[in-house]
Amino acid sequence: MALRTNLKRLLNPRLLLASWPWLLLLAAFAVLRFSKGALLLDFYAQATRPFWPGSAQQEWLQKAQRFEDQQRIALLEAKLQEQQQHQALQLQKGPWLTAAVINRNIQGWWQQLILGAGALEGVRVGAAVTAPGGLLGRVSSVTPSTARVLLLGDPSSRVAVELQGKRGQGILVGDGTSRPRLAFLDKDVEVLPGDVVITSPASTIFPANLIVGVVQKVNFEATPAPEALIQLSAPVKAIDWVRVR
Repeated sequence: MALRTNLKRLLNPRLLLASWPWLLLLAAFAVLRFSKGALLLDFYAQATRPFWPGSAQQEWLQKAQRFEDQQRIALLEAKLQEQQQHQALQLQKGPWLTAAVINRNIQGWWQQLILGAGALEGVRVGAAVTAPGGLLGRVSSVTPSTARVLLLGDPSSRVAVELQGKRGQGILVGDGTSRPRLAFLDKDVEVLPGDVVITSPASTIFPANLIVGVVQKVNFEATPAPEALIQLSAPVKAIDWVRVR
């Protein structure tokens, strides 16, 4: 009898009408519990749809994607360039001699180094001199125990060079600074700042494919062909040892 009486009280319409908010809340919790929040997420998605990213956000994302793609391409190009430089060094195999720099004159108009190795060690006039970073110059004179190196920046220096990738050839002309002038032979050359300059196979003084420097600035108005300023890649002031061949 007591159970029946309690059941009738729970099913009393007035009581049910008064407690419907609580029942609805309990039902909502039950639905969330068994659906693991899926219905709530769907409701949130539909409610916030008007505020979803529009064309402006998509444009930002596209710009970010293009930037990432450009960086990936630049990285691949850098790796390819590194491999090409490595191959160029492999082609330079020969009787290279290591020599110490015992004196340097790079502040004035004449650009020269004095090495602590000469004819007794096999150093000869005209030999190429390189260092970490690339080509320095050539041996201009020797004594039994020393050698004088004419640097690429010396006003009397002339070197046949080309842009890496065989995109343009020219003559590197020293002017007494670390940024000599490159006079191109072709007026239609395609050159940009950052291009790598190497010795040309046409050179009768230096082996081909030795790294010389990087294009810093281009003057397309020069006549009869464009000219460029080249930042030499070998840091002369910081070099204490060189290689001679």
